Amino acid sequence: MAKNNAANEVSATAKYVRMAPRKVRMVVDTIRNKSVERALETLQFSSRAAAEPVAKVLRSAVANAENNNGLRSAGLVVKYAYVDEGPTLKRIRPRAKGSASRINKRTSHITVVVAPGKEA
Repeated sequence: MAKNNAANEVSATAKYVRMAPRKVRMVVDTIRNKSVERALETLQFSSRAAAEPVAKVLRSAVANAENNNGLRSAGLVVKYAYVDEGPTLKRIRPRAKGSASRINKRTSHITVVVAPGKEA
């Protein structure tokens, strides 16, 4: 990674989002390497529930770029977008004959990095 490009990269992160990372990654994969306008449009018309928190993180990254780095939103591209697994909430559901089964309520950490550049 070039040193001058790293200075122009701006990120935003949402932590502990109560959605499984596997499901959020399906949405994040659709916006990677797209311009911010196209990415927001894609998320707006996505039928997946994970599109809402991903769009929120993307808008936050754009706001960070405009307010903190003085970049214009028109030329920004989603450079990186990835989802890490957060802590899992472990719950128990009663089952037959006095036994129990585990329910894992997974959480996600969503990170979006935008940078000025051309759409890939």
